[in-house]
Amino acid sequence: MKYKLFFIFLLTLCINQVTGQNKWKQGILVDEFIYDTAPFPQCHASTIAETPEGLIAAWFGGTKEGNKDVCIWTSRLVKNKWTAPEKVAEGIINDTTRYACYNPVLYYADNKELLLFYKIGPNVAGWTGWMMRSNDNGKTWSKREALPDGILGPIKNKPVMINGVLLCPSSTEKTGWKAHIEYTTDYGRTWTKSADINDSKIIEAIQPSILKYKDGSLQILCRSRNTTLNESWSNDGGKTWSEMKASALPNNNSGTDAVTLKDGRQLLVYNHLLPDSSWVKGKGPRTPLNVAISKDGKKWYAALILEDSPISQYSYPSVIQSKDGMVHIVYTWRREKIKYVKVDPSKLKLKEIKDKQWPGAVKVAAKTTDD
Repeated sequence: MKYKLFFIFLLTLCINQVTGQNKWKQGILVDEFIYDTAPFPQCHASTIAETPEGLIAAWFGGTKEGNKDVCIWTSRLVKNKWTAPEKVAEGIINDTTRYACYNPVLYYADNKELLLFYKIGPNVAGWTGWMMRSNDNGKTWSKREALPDGILGPIKNKPVMINGVLLCPSSTEKTGWKAHIEYTTDYGRTWTKSADINDSKIIEAIQPSILKYKDGSLQILCRSRNTTLNESWSNDGGKTWSEMKASALPNNNSGTDAVTLKDGRQLLVYNHLLPDSSWVKGKGPRTPLNVAISKDGKKWYAALILEDSPISQYSYPSVIQSKDGMVHIVYTWRREKIKYVKVDPSKLKLKEIKDKQWPGAVKVAAKTTDD
């Protein structure tokens, strides 16, 4: 009888664990790696876009972030299978100088050009902005174009078109962490930019995502060192922005991304965990990786847990919604691979996040990881 009760206890525990895991997986249709093997050992900072021929993803890959051999790679989803990684950009400046590439951003423009923005430099503080164009949905690319001095392009997350102006969420890290917006009305041929949105001495913010609301207002959500996801609002199409403040969500000093869904809701992909004494400069583990939903950008609801292993990191997501209404997410998986997840947003089961606590969360012991 004693052993029978013990067996029932174990079975119940297993069922509860499986049920708990599945609770935060409802709505996921596809969960796969973009590639199994690649000609580089590390990868990071993926991006995704939809073209008339389907999805395309890009990321940087090489021996290690910042090394001179780090290049930009792409893969296209063809007949439900990702093509082998293809190198499309590298950081050769001249015969004697070569730098690493960083943070690609894909955007399919209204003029039917697929735009690829990325950075080249010896480090983040010293990088410069570049772009390439494709007229065949990412099969071939133009020669690279240097962006004007002081313009970096979208720094990590996708641009948003507002009243004929492409708003590119950007930021700098040379003299403190500061977010700003760059504007182009001709798909990257000429540029202007906003003032810095935040004072880095008061609140630090980089890598904004832009969200749209039915009343015309805009919201940005930014990575920070302040242990919170920071936000700012605009009521004039992104020309000016409110004072940067902490949002209702935590941030572990890691990149996030968000998208406005066709039904008006906001979908955010980020690492949801609360700070503790192990964090340095607001930097915490990059696990778990979560998805949350909001109607107003203020009150958020738990939707998915994409990864929750304490091993390594799951980070730097990029998210879009395709014309068929499905949500597509790519992200770094342990710096070894790029993961792709397809989600049906109509099937998400939501539960309110209160006091920054993920519903039913159990603390995961994990080590702080690299940039």
